[in-house]
Amino acid sequence: MPYSQVDRATVLAEALPYIQKFNGKTIVVKYGGNAMISEELRHAVISDIILLNLVGIRVVVVHGGGPEISEMLKKVGKESKFVDGLRYTDAETMDIVQQVLCGRVNKDLVATLNRMGGRAMGLCGMDGGLLKAKVKDDGRYGLVGEITHVDPRPVAHILTDGYIPVISTVAQGEDAETSYNINADTAAAKLAVALHAERLLLLTDVRGLLRDPKDENTLIPELQISSVPALVREGIISGGMIPKLGCCVEAVRSGVRAATILDGRVPHSILIELLSDRGIGTMLTN
Repeated sequence: MPYSQVDRATVLAEALPYIQKFNGKTIVVKYGGNAMISEELRHAVISDIILLNLVGIRVVVVHGGGPEISEMLKKVGKESKFVDGLRYTDAETMDIVQQVLCGRVNKDLVATLNRMGGRAMGLCGMDGGLLKAKVKDDGRYGLVGEITHVDPRPVAHILTDGYIPVISTVAQGEDAETSYNINADTAAAKLAVALHAERLLLLTDVRGLLRDPKDENTLIPELQISSVPALVREGIISGGMIPKLGCCVEAVRSGVRAATILDGRVPHSILIELLSDRGIGTMLTN
């Protein structure tokens, strides 16, 4: 059933207090999963980000690129290898990661934002010393890094000039003359803390945290970070959700007002979460 003019006006009126609430505030969006691959979802995410920017909300985009990296590795005849869900990154793979994330994926995303009416500028974690890292777990994952320092000034300057920063998660090594592959969820959380962000949004391919993984009607819409350890013990938080929620807990504990695991498969999920009465996903607060 098509929207009437009254329906459209009602939606805009509902959004107004949220626009006022977030005006001038910083929102960090980790962009990945199906929302990057599907053209329809990609268009919806980009338009959401541009709209937020145009109404005075400072949006920072931190992106992954796992499928694109796997595709390029396949083209050069190299098999993707994972350890505990993290991509094992040897020197050859690191070269590919840097080329794909800092090059094609980052610049394609910047170009799409600009083409659709936004003003975006791309950075990688090595630009201006934005992200510094050391090898994670004594090299068990190869050149996968653990962030040791975030200098938010390059991002803050871009935001002040009215641009949308688009950041790929490759960091400069502090313990060796190398670059490191950084998990995008972790990088987004660390950057949100350094920027004193109001909100952290992690776009994923799941609805949020479910009490019963087989029943999407059991979504937990809001969660205090103090409740997380008990839910891990009960097995409600398990598998890949443990590190995602760990990033959210760290961000909220370190000063971010709230962090949300958001279903990137839902068109305009960012706008629904931030600018409507109902919101979606699982929001963690302190």
